[in-house]
Amino acid sequence: VNNAGIFQRAKLLDTDLEGAQAHAETAVRRAGRVPAAREALGLVAYRQGDWAKALAEFRNGRRVSGSSHLLPLMVDAERALGRPDRALELASTPEARTLARDEKVELAIVVSGIRRDQGQLDAAAAGLKLPELDPRRRKAWSARLFYAYAEALLALGDRAGAREWFGYAVDADESLETDAAERVDELDGVEQVDLLGDDEDGDETGARG
Repeated sequence: VNNAGIFQRAKLLDTDLEGAQAHAETAVRRAGRVPAAREALGLVAYRQGDWAKALAEFRNGRRVSGSSHLLPLMVDAERALGRPDRALELASTPEARTLARDEKVELAIVVSGIRRDQGQLDAAAAGLKLPELDPRRRKAWSARLFYAYAEALLALGDRAGAREWFGYAVDADESLETDAAERVDELDGVEQVDLLGDDEDGDETGARG
């Protein structure tokens, strides 16, 4: 079992997104009824921000395989498409109860974000109070879970609590997938200094990271 976490696995595609897209499209053309091919194409579309295509491919994969393990990404795609009610409805389907532990954590993170978007701040925080919300544990999802909980607390106005959980996220974030360290500095009032300085020539044509 790959315990990297589905959101983390999707992010890994950034190393060669164009290559991953070409490979996935070829796989779908050759074996369109193979769930892995559909899921791979959906993950590429997800990383590209093509939410409608990602959702369609995830649905195709689920229809063929009968597995709902990408349900958190489907819910997140619905959220990104501006359909929070549909996202929450999908998150509450019976299939959600069949997810593996890491997938349930990822789903809780997405749902918390939706609740926060809707101004349901208490629900956003409460939904993340899982057994996995334990700073003594270090799992693939820990940094994202701690970060999401910090965001929920900050939205509630609990700056001290948010600072504490952003700190836990920093400790758990070995792969630096969040900006938790910057959020801690922000709450501590530490000013970020650009050591490179402004481009004196005014050249703004450089690539963005």
